[in-house]
Amino acid sequence: MTEPDLHGLASVKTIGFTPFLYNSDQAFFNVRSGIPIIDALSQSSDLLSLAKSFAEDAAFIKDTDRHAWAAHYLTVLGKALIDDVIQALIPRPARTKTESEEELPDSH
Repeated sequence: MTEPDLHGLASVKTIGFTPFLYNSDQAFFNVRSGIPIIDALSQSSDLLSLAKSFAEDAAFIKDTDRHAWAAHYLTVLGKALIDDVIQALIPRPARTKTESEEELPDSH
């Protein structure tokens, strides 16, 4: 097993690709690019911790759904941050030609 390259990871930043909170099929927000992943993961941990607390409150307080909705939105935010970090850490495969592109002659 190899040692993780912590110095290399310290320079990895969010890619700003992950959308969240939708209206129909259009996202209201996206994660911002350029955030160090350690900061994104730390913020995600805080958001998910709060969501857990609100979810517990929602389980016991039956006269309102505000705790459940708060937990929902905090979870969506935390998940988007984690998804964006994953996109930054996993190398994207090289693009291959589509079937229609393969049929085109190469132009030099």
